[in-house]
Amino acid sequence: MSIPPRFLNELRDRLTLSDVIGKRVRLTRAGREFKGCCPFHNEKTPSFTVNDDKQFYHCFGCGAHGDVINFVIQHDNLSFIDAIESLAAEAGMQVPQQSPQEVQKARQEKSLYSLMEDATKYFEDYLQSSEADVARRYLKERGMSEDLMRSFRIGFSPADRHKIIGVLKEKGYTEQQMLDAGLLRKSQRDGSFYAFFRDRIMFPVMDMRGRIVAFGGRILPDHLRPPERGDYTPAKYMNSSDSSIFHKGRMLYGESQARQAAVDGHSLIVVEGYVDVMACVEGGFRGAVAPMGTALTDEQILKLWKMIPADSKVPVLCFDGDNAGRRAAFRACENILPLLQPDHSAKIAFLPDGQDPDSLIKGSGAQAFRKVMEGALPLVDFIWNYYTQGRSFKTPEERAGLTKIMDDMTTRISNRTVQHYYKQVFRDKLYHHFRGQGGFGGQGKGKGGRGGFGGGAGRDARQGQGVQLRRPVVSKSRLIGQVLLVAAINHPALLERVEDDLMTLSFENNRFAEMRDMVIACFAEEESEMKSEVLQAKLSEAGYQSELDSLCSNAIYTHAAFCRPESDIADVFDGWDKMMAIMHDEAVAKEIQDAGKALAQDFSAEIEERMLALRKLGQNKED
Repeated sequence: MSIPPRFLNELRDRLTLSDVIGKRVRLTRAGREFKGCCPFHNEKTPSFTVNDDKQFYHCFGCGAHGDVINFVIQHDNLSFIDAIESLAAEAGMQVPQQSPQEVQKARQEKSLYSLMEDATKYFEDYLQSSEADVARRYLKERGMSEDLMRSFRIGFSPADRHKIIGVLKEKGYTEQQMLDAGLLRKSQRDGSFYAFFRDRIMFPVMDMRGRIVAFGGRILPDHLRPPERGDYTPAKYMNSSDSSIFHKGRMLYGESQARQAAVDGHSLIVVEGYVDVMACVEGGFRGAVAPMGTALTDEQILKLWKMIPADSKVPVLCFDGDNAGRRAAFRACENILPLLQPDHSAKIAFLPDGQDPDSLIKGSGAQAFRKVMEGALPLVDFIWNYYTQGRSFKTPEERAGLTKIMDDMTTRISNRTVQHYYKQVFRDKLYHHFRGQGGFGGQGKGKGGRGGFGGGAGRDARQGQGVQLRRPVVSKSRLIGQVLLVAAINHPALLERVEDDLMTLSFENNRFAEMRDMVIACFAEEESEMKSEVLQAKLSEAGYQSELDSLCSNAIYTHAAFCRPESDIADVFDGWDKMMAIMHDEAVAKEIQDAGKALAQDFSAEIEERMLALRKLGQNKED
């Protein structure tokens, strides 16, 4: 039985050598490689190395050397065919039966790699010719250095419909091979062949081994090229179609460079386009990749995780900050959820409106893009925000609907352990969110518009309720809520980061809750940076002057100097985080106490599980 070479190549690509060997040999990371004691001879000092990038192992003691197939044959004492079948099962592949046609196809693919390499060299040389002066100047104006263009092998295709055909024919390639590689198209009118990429900046697409398998072509701006004849408007980008050596749903632009960057400790960042990848690399973010003009596929997500050598595999997916970008982020989340595994996830980052990585890095510097990456949301937080942002869930039906959505999202997760923790996180978020809106703990409105825990008549707490409410001892949270509200009023710049925190605050005085809602509404409506004076004037006009005087007073500032108007914004942020931490700790302690009481009255596994989880949360906080 003969195995097609392309199948063997794909098998090697799908498997991580250190994973396969690590199941049989204890390995430890040593820089870019792994080390262990050689399984092929007795030794006490490790001399056996595994290199995932080069896809081979080597023992400096006995000289054993080979790839993943060689290792399984030698270590497991299997025949070649048995080793292939074993590895194929591990990779989820079906071993093909090779026919004479498949043998011919393998030869054809080998020649296509050669063809694509020669085409790339031609485009690179053409970019340096006098005929491409305009394109060269344009690329330099876009901030692309010579080194960067050489690294990504950027070229330019001539406007002539037939020039590349003649060049490649002289090298011995046929028009059919060029057609198979996606370099040509066949005219529907007369059956003649013509160049698919014309008068475009050429971005070669490399596979993980650095072989050219496809191209992306970007048109020059309108003012840099001759006017089009007729009504035809060319597409900004054109990409190679799938071929025997290129499958756009399996590949990522920039993956060969990003794979090495991940080994060197760089984060993997998924951006939208070719130029964005190059801008990121130029700005120092060497782990940038881009899908091939489509949404992220399952295979691309799995490939991203495989590229990260660390135990925690969490690439950052970067999207535009507009509504379209948020919808695209949500679609990516939907694709990722069924694939989640322990320590395998993603973060979601949003760019400022109207910006892409290229414009942000060139306009505001690498630090601005780094801040976007640092603000990336864990997947679980993005999903929660996506469904709750801007909604109040005042009715039981709305709350039930949100609960159902969260349950439906978690059921998409195949891994039971990850699913369990997602359910736990969403349950906690629902509990805190609804409690803040009066959904739990009896915080509905009582007489005179005051909360049920406020100073209303005691009979309100006793009327027809399953649980009798008692007036609690005044907690730190009561004062902290007022401190945080006045901090937001005095420093509206806070709201860009803490809007979600502010929404979760609950107040015994319903007037403060109304002020909080108005502050957030004003922030959402303000097109430019909101000033504290303007915000306070609006609150006063709305009838909240007495509450404003109460908040903006020494009685509050004495407890928290950071929220004074003259405080430095960095100190305000620091003070905010400390106050939120205090509130969190008090809430956890209260929930542990309540859960303990409930457990004493009605023992159930669910209540016990929740109490233990809360205690663990409190212990982790102390650690």
